[in-house]
Amino acid sequence: MDKSKRSFLKSKRSFRRRLPPIQSGDRIDYRNMSLISRFISEQGKILSRRVNRLTLKQQRLITVAIKQARILSLLPFLNNEKQTESTARTTGLRNRNK
Repeated sequence: MDKSKRSFLKSKRSFRRRLPPIQSGDRIDYRNMSLISRFISEQGKILSRRVNRLTLKQQRLITVAIKQARILSLLPFLNNEKQTESTARTTGLRNRNK
């Protein structure tokens, strides 16, 4: 067989199927902080559906639950550590320019 024909053949690699991030018994709710915190980055951003490996319906429910938790002050809108660093830099620049 030619080398050119070999590249078109798919290799039979074995792969381990990943478990879904949300089990059938898990309830997507703003009070379920252990579940919600898995879908938020360190900066406090909602992770994308592709990263989370969620269905469209699950991603919508997670997004709504995260927003409800933020409004009820169960979750911060931003991570405080990143916020303090950025404000320290900007205040330093303001003082230097005066």
